Amino acid sequence: MDARLTPANGRVAAERLRGLVQADRYVAGEARRVAVPVADLDGSPGGMRDRQLLWGETVTVYELREGMAFVEAGRDGYVGYISEVSLAEPRTPTHRVAVPATHLYRDDDMKSPDLRHLSFGALVTVEAEGRRFWETPEGYIPKPHLRPLDRPFSDPAAVAQLHFGVPYLWGGNSVLGIDCSGLVQAALLACGTACPGDSDLQQGIGAAIPDSEPLRRGDLLFWKGHVAMAVDADTLIHANAHHMAVAYEGVQQAILRIQAQGNGEVTARRRP
Repeated sequence: MDARLTPANGRVAAERLRGLVQADRYVAGEARRVAVPVADLDGSPGGMRDRQLLWGETVTVYELREGMAFVEAGRDGYVGYISEVSLAEPRTPTHRVAVPATHLYRDDDMKSPDLRHLSFGALVTVEAEGRRFWETPEGYIPKPHLRPLDRPFSDPAAVAQLHFGVPYLWGGNSVLGIDCSGLVQAALLACGTACPGDSDLQQGIGAAIPDSEPLRRGDLLFWKGHVAMAVDADTLIHANAHHMAVAYEGVQQAILRIQAQGNGEVTARRRP
């Protein structure tokens, strides 16, 4: 079993894994909501960041121990440890942040104090509609910055392009910093397409593209440890350590550069 997707740590495991993994106890888990703009999801308590979770995303908590929560992310089943103080009681989201970033304001006034910086993809619960702002339990958000969850985007490449220039961050999932698989996941989830968190897992998305077939907008190219999305037949957009940002790059240029730096050839071409 892939540890990234298996909610078990020896002390505790998800009830559904009884008989499949060894643990001291098996629990159903409790639903919680991420209540900070961006939270690291670590592979071990206080360890290295594997991924990040955004404001409003849901998790299932299986264990609380020494200030850390052992959780399973609702968006993709990714497992890890998150600070207990980053979590709050669950709430059903209605909208997502649909621009690169927005602010949560104290009042329905752009001059009022801003309380939070929210990244693209953050989930919020709208309680009322004003003239210029949506009202949420935590504050007010400009109306043009949110999109109802029942109106997903239709062009994942356009979502990826919203992130142009975002700095590269290993394990990042926000406009404060993002990596290659985080960019692809943000783009696909916003379009209503299920997507795992890491590039090796993403190689199972959609259908294989024959080498003889030109790339289409939204297609994915994979290397060992890396993924990029096609903007058109000749251009990719990807978060990469070469540019240390989300950047455009010619398809053939990227293939030759990645091969020259010792990271091998393209391992897969997929169409979500």
